[in-house]
Amino acid sequence: MKLVAQSITILFLVFLISQVSFAEDVAGSSDHPMVSRYGGSSIKDYDYREFDEYEILLGKVVSAPGEPDNSKAESSENLEGKVTKISYYLPENRSTLEVFRNYEDALKAAGFEILFTCSNKECGGRKFNHKVIEYKHGFGDNYYDQRFLAAKLPPDEGDVYVSLYIVKNTTGGGPDGNHIYTQVDVIEVAPMQEAMVTVDADAMAEEIFETGSISIYGILFDFDKADIKPESAATIEEIATLLNNNPDLKLFIVGHTDNKGSLDYNMNLSQKRAGAVVGVLVSEHGIETSRLTPKGLGFLAPVDSNKSEEGRAKNRRVELVEY
Repeated sequence: MKLVAQSITILFLVFLISQVSFAEDVAGSSDHPMVSRYGGSSIKDYDYREFDEYEILLGKVVSAPGEPDNSKAESSENLEGKVTKISYYLPENRSTLEVFRNYEDALKAAGFEILFTCSNKECGGRKFNHKVIEYKHGFGDNYYDQRFLAAKLPPDEGDVYVSLYIVKNTTGGGPDGNHIYTQVDVIEVAPMQEAMVTVDADAMAEEIFETGSISIYGILFDFDKADIKPESAATIEEIATLLNNNPDLKLFIVGHTDNKGSLDYNMNLSQKRAGAVVGVLVSEHGIETSRLTPKGLGFLAPVDSNKSEEGRAKNRRVELVEY
């Protein structure tokens, strides 16, 4: 796309990139091709996932009793697609405002729409710091001098989002004290590559009667919620067919999550998701409640390592267990 190509060029030109070696970059890292670094920065942390979920903050973070971290953004949007997260360590004698303005001007020049900005206490203070980024060196509990920006490239040019968080390390001493740290997250909204085929009722029956259980990956939920997505209907219909074809079969409907978040929170979420599946089977397919028991195990029964996105994807599932 012409504008995207221009955007990449503009972003690289607008930043005053000095003649600097990036030898201090963490191994395996690189700048995102659409968003360059501030001159003299080095990459301290890098994470890329081909497909993942991401909550981009579009409003101040406020107290929210009942939430897992007791806080919630007044406005946010849940995204899915390619997610690149890059943490930068900036040179001395820079201000958060200077860095912020450079990024803001570059993004605007590249055609991005600024969705939300805030600074310091107007972001929500400490709660914003804890919500916008995981606790890590240089970022954690530094919120007296923080700035944030959320931006979006229009859908006809790629539907790309940028979450930019800039903070001054005022709590840490030594050589890193008072340095600026910048988090650049780029989310490229795209459909997931379908790697798991919907299992039909006959295949479910064969696996359950042979092994006692089967893992189901065709039931999808809204991010961090127990709301079943419409595209799950075909899989749930196959489960209903399985139960109608085998009138004596009783099932535990077991919800599983990956290990993001606390155990208590994931136990509760997985229980709600299992209950939601039972609710649909009963209300929409006429299955007797006595034949279904919802259970949530959180991340207590992984089938793969939670250290990779592929592993986490396998662990997020609904399992049918015969009893």
